[in-house]
Amino acid sequence: MFSSAWNFVKRHKRKFIFAGAVVGGVYFLGKYAQKKIRELQEKEATEYIAQARRQFHFESNQRTCNMTVLSMLPPLKEAIVNQLNSESLTALLKTKPANKLEIWEDLKIISFTRTIVAVYSTCMLVVLLRVQLNIIGGYLYLDNSVGKNGTTALAPPDVQQQYLSSIQHLLGDGLAELMTLVKKAVQNSLGGLSLKQSLSLLELEQQLSWIRAEVEAGSQRSLSWFMLADDENALADQACGLTENDRMTIRLLNETRDMLDSPDFTTVLNACLNRGFSRLLDNLAEFFRPPPGDSAPSCAPDSLSAVSLPLAKIIPIINGQINTICSETPSHFVQDLLLNDQVKEFAANVYETFSAPQELQK
Repeated sequence: MFSSAWNFVKRHKRKFIFAGAVVGGVYFLGKYAQKKIRELQEKEATEYIAQARRQFHFESNQRTCNMTVLSMLPPLKEAIVNQLNSESLTALLKTKPANKLEIWEDLKIISFTRTIVAVYSTCMLVVLLRVQLNIIGGYLYLDNSVGKNGTTALAPPDVQQQYLSSIQHLLGDGLAELMTLVKKAVQNSLGGLSLKQSLSLLELEQQLSWIRAEVEAGSQRSLSWFMLADDENALADQACGLTENDRMTIRLLNETRDMLDSPDFTTVLNACLNRGFSRLLDNLAEFFRPPPGDSAPSCAPDSLSAVSLPLAKIIPIINGQINTICSETPSHFVQDLLLNDQVKEFAANVYETFSAPQELQK
């Protein structure tokens, strides 16, 4: 029996060798495949954890953005009210002065100017801080990811403070220039209107559109200038020699300026301005409702022109809107801007750009 088996093996020797080679190859190939699959799974798990960590950091950064915007609204409101003080004019009117009509004309211009400036500056504040804090957020993510390996920090605390202090331009020189521009447009649009002239909400909307058109098309500078000074050598002018922190700050400011000059930023800012002025008109619409029992339904297409108010009655309504627009308590106006989808998407793109490792190669 053993002899027969041996003869069988000899006759089919090559087949057995081939089969063994195939089985061995399949075994080692299987082991290799298992190793590669395991490596791929480990890589995917690492990337997933990194992406989840990055997403968590981004979302945390957006909450910081929202809180920062709300904290900046009171000083913004104070800066506007201090320079466009309608309260002093209102107090004067109560004394029944001889130049009452002149004071009313001044009140008309100042009331509209400060409310329109409030809309512009609040929208600018929202989008500017979204850019600045997401640039910083992206660099902080990289610092936390690779900083432990001895790499120089991209955004140390002193640089962050110096960089973020540039927001003072919007609250100072930028705001003053914006006020001058808006006041001129308001004067051109409303200066000739009598206080007794009645305006419907539709006509008021048209007036605001004309003012916006003059502000946004008539300026020799882009709207981004009101948010960030265009002097790239501001720090260099203040010191004999630049420190490393100064150089980092200038780099951040230049990167911010590039973002503000981009078409995407212009699109997002315009979207915020459109939403802001739309919300302003929604707030004003509450004062243009038909009286109870009026036969004209408030939802009718022509309801915007169904009720008209004398300009003298519209002025106090307009004058008080700054309290809603620049409210540190989240109002519908501010929420509309903070939750705007285009703002969110733009913020994500900025963060993505500056939290990418390749930025380290700059």
